[in-house]
Formats: sequence, structure tokens, C-alpha cells
Amino acid sequence: MKTAITLRQWAFGALVITLIAGLAACATSPTGRAQLKIFSSSEVAQMGAAAFAEMREQQPLITSGPLLTYVQCVADPMIRDVGGEWEIALFDDDQVNAFALPGNKIGIYRGLLSVAENQHQLAAVVGHEIAHVLADHGNERVSTQFATQAGMELAGAVASGTTHGNQVMAALGLGAQVGVLLPFSRAQETEADIMGLRIMADAGFDPRQAIDLWRNMDAAAGDGRPPDFLSTHPGPSARMRVLNENMDGALARREQARAAGRVPDCLPPGQ
Repeated sequence: MKTAITLRQWAFGALVITLIAGLAACATSPTGRAQLKIFSSSEVAQMGAAAFAEMREQQPLITSGPLLTYVQCVADPMIRDVGGEWEIALFDDDQVNAFALPGNKIGIYRGLLSVAENQHQLAAVVGHEIAHVLADHGNERVSTQFATQAGMELAGAVASGTTHGNQVMAALGLGAQVGVLLPFSRAQETEADIMGLRIMADAGFDPRQAIDLWRNMDAAAGDGRPPDFLSTHPGPSARMRVLNENMDGALARREQARAAGRVPDCLPPGQ
């Protein structure tokens, strides 16, 4: 049974709707793309933290050992570069996937490490997910859902503080069953690819390996069901084209990073 929307919640929703046009005109992404962002950074971070905590409770985690050490080794130099406090969880599941949530939360699934063959390819994934957070794609997704779908219910969930509700989870890109990830838009994915390439290069990782990662993803799809990461992203050929178009700049950034002594050295377990 749905909870009735209170007068306060209706007023909150109505107020936000009147601000949509102005906010959409003012908000821009790090690459200059116009964005619709209705909610404050703190509100969206609270939503992301609640969703992340629920996922951590409901899915098995790898909390120690060489796999976690390896993932953290790859993530650490990029996190240091972008700043802030980040939380990265390694889920003990063989699906080939990763995700990002507002509030600097990143989830990696163990199965991804079978396709991301080395530190550079894993860095391509982690950099991509960091980019989603830095570009505020979660706020954009929640705002778009608010504006186009169950806006009043989402407003009620935010206004009442029930940020773990189904409406908010869906708006963040999580399905009814926690852990089912829904895709960002193609514009957001392309933006995260470009920004992620820069992030990994600035930390000293080889951006050319991002293209190898997508070749591996394509090969892993074979004739069967594609990896989950592919199901929530544009096709590998489109990704590789965008990455190639931005490769020269990324390689220059990597050379600058290496000249500054940024040479990551993270070996996958067993190598």
C-alpha cells in the first residue's frame, strides 16, 4: 500500500518543479554539457550512502585478502588525485560489473577481475566510475526521474528522510532487487569514458589499456549473454571510437604523470 503524500510533500514537490527550468539552464557538467540537477549534493549523497549500505548488507563482500588489496592499490592513486573521502566495496560475485553512487561510493564485482586483466584495465573501470560521481550523474539521474516520472513520490521520500525507499533506489539506477543496475544515459557514459581516461592517465596508468578492456568485454560476450557491464553500457565499438578520439590527450597526461614519478605498480594476485 502506498503512503499518502502529505501537504508538506506536495508543497516540496511543487516548489522543486517550479525551479526545474532555471536549474537546468544553470547546471553544467565538467565537460560543459547542460545538466538537470534539482537536488542538493548533500541530499543525493545521503541517497547514495543509504543505497550503498543496503547493498553491502544484502550481498557478500570480500573484506580482506589479496584481491581487495589489489583493487585498493589500483584505486588509491586516482582517489588521491581527485580528492575527498571514497568508499570502495569488492562484492564476492562472479558477475562482470561495477557501479558508482553519489557520496563517493564505488562497487566492484569479483567477476570483473577476470576480464580486466591488469592494473591498467582495472584502472579504466575505476576511473570511469569515479567520473560518474565527479560529474554528478547520480543527481542528474534522480532529477530526471523526478521531473519525468513519479516526482511526487520521490519528493515525499526525500522530504520525509526515507532515502532508502524504492523510488529513490530506482532513481539512483538500482532495480527493485538491490544490486540490479540500470544504465546511465549514453551522454553520461560517453562523458564518464572521456573523464575516466583522463583520471587514469593522471595517475600514471596506461590509457591505451582502456581499449583493450573493451576488446576483452566484447570477447567475453561471445555468442551467449553479454557481461552485465556490457548490458548497462553502449557497445564496445562505440566506446573504443570515443576512447581513440581522446587518446592523444590522455597519453600526454600520462607522460606528465610518469615524469612526476607517478608509476603505479599493482599486480593481480598470482602474478
